[in-house]
Formats: sequence, C-alpha cells, structure tokens
Amino acid sequence: MDKEKLAYKKLAYMGLFCALAILMGYIEAILPIHIGIPGVKLGIVNIVIIFVFYTLGWKEALTISVIRIFVVGFLFGNLYSILFSLAGGVLSFLVMLILKKFHFHILTVSIAGGITHNLGQLLIASFVVQVYSLMYFMPIMIVAGVAAGAVIGYLGHLAIKRLAYLMPK
Repeated sequence: MDKEKLAYKKLAYMGLFCALAILMGYIEAILPIHIGIPGVKLGIVNIVIIFVFYTLGWKEALTISVIRIFVVGFLFGNLYSILFSLAGGVLSFLVMLILKKFHFHILTVSIAGGITHNLGQLLIASFVVQVYSLMYFMPIMIVAGVAAGAVIGYLGHLAIKRLAYLMPK
C-alpha cells in the first residue's frame, strides 16, 4: 500500500476511534457509577486510547484523547471538567508514554496511567479551589486508579490481541 493511501486509511481510523471515544464518554456521562467518592469512575473511554496508543501510535492516541476531552467536556460537562480531564489526561499520557518506551507491560502502563490521571486531577482541583486538603483523597484515588487501570489495561490488551490485525500497517 502506498504512503498516501496508508495516510488516508490511518486518518479514517482516527475519525472512527475519535467518534467511538466521544460515544463512550457520553455513555459514561449519562450512566455514572457512584461509589460515594467524588471523581471516581472507570474511564471506559481509555480502552480506545490504549488501543490506539498501541496500534496506531502515541501521536494519534494523544490527538484522539485531547479531542475527546474537549468535545465531551463542551457537550456534557463544563470548563472545570475540561480542565480536570485535560490535566489528568496529559499527565497520565506522559507517564504512559515513558513506561511504554521502556517496554513495560500494557497492564503496568495502564495502571500507572490511572494513578497519574487521578493525581493530575487532584493537583489541579487543589490549585483551582485553593484547598490543599483535597490531597487527603490521594490514597483512595490511588486504589481507584489501580483498579480502573487494571480493568482498562486488561480490556485494552484483549482488544489489541483480537483486533490489531485490522489496523493499517
């Protein structure tokens, strides 16, 4: 396949995954899982990000992640939800990129992403509201990040095993 066709195919897949990420963000917004701790959710949209991260590349995954954060934030959230998601998303993405470069397993990469996403959100929340005692939530958010990261990493690994052959090479 020549380079131009490959670029168009990759762009089409990015559009598809961007739409899927937005749809999953919508589903998570209308069906929130409340476990009594503010800000704790599974983050099912990150299955898409992990899949793209490992099949298409980090630039494509970052692009889809940022687009999804803004679209879902504008449609179903507010400026603060965009700010919190962006802080958590960028921090976790950087950590996942570093760990992937050092060839850590996808499960480890995803768990680290879940933990650092929560850390990023807590840091920006503490800064915005000037209440630094919010950091007392960190142990709970670490446990939530480990749990969500493990689930997302496992599901992402399964998706990659079963669907990676469909991706443009």
